[in-house]
Amino acid sequence: MANWVLGLTGGIGSGKSAVSAMFEELGIQVVDADIVAREVVEPGSVGLTKITAHFGDEILTDNGTLDRAKLRAIIFADESQKQWLNNLLHPLIRESMLSQLKQATSNYVILVAPLLFENGLEKYCNHTLLIDVPVDVQITRTTARDNVSVELAKQIIASQMSRADKQQKAGDILDNNRPLEEVKTDVQKLHEKYLIHSV
Repeated sequence: MANWVLGLTGGIGSGKSAVSAMFEELGIQVVDADIVAREVVEPGSVGLTKITAHFGDEILTDNGTLDRAKLRAIIFADESQKQWLNNLLHPLIRESMLSQLKQATSNYVILVAPLLFENGLEKYCNHTLLIDVPVDVQITRTTARDNVSVELAKQIIASQMSRADKQQKAGDILDNNRPLEEVKTDVQKLHEKYLIHSV
């Protein structure tokens, strides 16, 4: 495995992608659990074949890809279906993520995972960084970006670990509710600190 893994997390709408992109600009490789999660359900994948066998073809879009909105609606309404899906996907995602972390060649590598603590992924990390914003900011950003209702945004946030619990678990906390330039300055400082740790 790349010598040193930083687990980067944060609730929905906290700006994880924007921050991880800043680290990428500094030459650090990023393995994003959300991207891996999409890769394991691409057309032709084992994941999608099993999902279709379980939920039927109506879970697919016209071009044969997974209809994520449809699937999300089903699993948010039915805990047992959510459980089934998690049991299928988590091992596939984990295996792919670990192999990508192993192949990384930058000084350290970042694992971006919204459910880092919830899914026990911090055990694969040497250190963790929480991208933190107030809940009302999460709701505003999520409804604007994902075109979902405030109600659904609140449900998604409620299904994740509370902000306070994440703050307690995180090695570092980056406040992402301020001007981009300030965030960038802090990312640079954290990067220098992680370079020292990862040597």
